[in-house]
Amino acid sequence: MLLFRSSSPRQLSLGLAALRLAAAAIFMNHGRQKLFVYGFTGVTGAFTQMGVPFPGIMGPLIGLLEFFGGIALAMGFLTRLVTLGFVFDMLGAILLVQLKRGFSGYELEFLLLGSSVALLLTGGGRFSVDALIARRDEPSAP
Repeated sequence: MLLFRSSSPRQLSLGLAALRLAAAAIFMNHGRQKLFVYGFTGVTGAFTQMGVPFPGIMGPLIGLLEFFGGIALAMGFLTRLVTLGFVFDMLGAILLVQLKRGFSGYELEFLLLGSSVALLLTGGGRFSVDALIARRDEPSAP
């Protein structure tokens, strides 16, 4: 039965691309809000109120990571490096801010954490800039 067959490499790569794009859209939107709606001053103030350590550094850094890292993730560029940053971002969001609200308070962050871990382990897949770079660096067959 089709439902129980293993996925083809193409299907797996399409699944990774879908996961990348969905996570990237969320990260980009949250980063856009931090950078262009609240600005560095506003996000620093918010991080201060939430009790995040070094809010003047972490607030702007997280905004930049989420926005520009989200763009990179959508393209599948530096996927493992970007998602490593997102893993720490989401761990911080859960442990420092959302955990006290219970699971319903951090379920989005938990999903983004899981997505980031999955992409950290697998990479961007065949339909990514990372894959294009890797293929370019491979020696051609004689």
